[in-house]
Amino acid sequence: MKLIDIGINLMNSAYDRDRDEVVVAAAAAGVSPLVITGSGERSSLDAALYASARNALAPGSLYATAGVHPHEVKNCTEHTISVLRELAREKSVKAIGECGLDYNRDFSPRDVQRRWFVKQIELAAELSLPLFLHERDAFADFSIILGNYIGSVPAAVVHCFTGTGEELERYLSLGCYIGITGWICDERRGSHLRELVTRIPKDRLMLETDGPYLLPRDLPVKAKNKRNEPRFLPHIARTVAQCTGKDPAKLAKETRANTKRFFGI
Repeated sequence: MKLIDIGINLMNSAYDRDRDEVVVAAAAAGVSPLVITGSGERSSLDAALYASARNALAPGSLYATAGVHPHEVKNCTEHTISVLRELAREKSVKAIGECGLDYNRDFSPRDVQRRWFVKQIELAAELSLPLFLHERDAFADFSIILGNYIGSVPAAVVHCFTGTGEELERYLSLGCYIGITGWICDERRGSHLRELVTRIPKDRLMLETDGPYLLPRDLPVKAKNKRNEPRFLPHIARTVAQCTGKDPAKLAKETRANTKRFFGI
């Protein structure tokens, strides 16, 4: 089973001691390439540089996104879009994001979140790059903004989808891809996804860990450090396959094809 992790926060400090080993372990588990999530100017730069350096040794093993997470947009400046535009010139950078809205914690003011969400969509349109999107407790505003601009970008994925059936149908109607994480393995919070994932067309589904977060709760062997890693993506894939009644190998082939098409890799 060969898989691609579309969302791994590999530049997070949780991987500082063994980042290279995490990449190697993922490949050994059949998970390669990885797409590193950029969530701010600094992390996007680090992701692009790390991906480029690793690709010099193993071409096509890592890719990255460049963007500013809604939690971080309060730190944006007049130079932010220029920084992201320059990063997007790197061969390893394949999407703009992680960008969007998060009204759950409001780490950035909501009006600031909306403004920078639009700016990043406009950048993706300018560069003809897909969008890697984040939405939490902000569906109404998020869907309106996305609906106004979706026609200007080549593609968009709602990363780490955990929403309702109504929200899923709206995203699909906009032509979005849907990213499913280990949330589907959590019987406390993610059981509703086991039915909703059956509604996602086979050409719109992608898989991700969102590591180091969202470690699947039902792993047969628990991770001692409680850190999620791309090597656990096959477990998520098998869960999704079980929910959809598909052979895991077939699901892997479909999601891999979707991911390669989306990111142009």
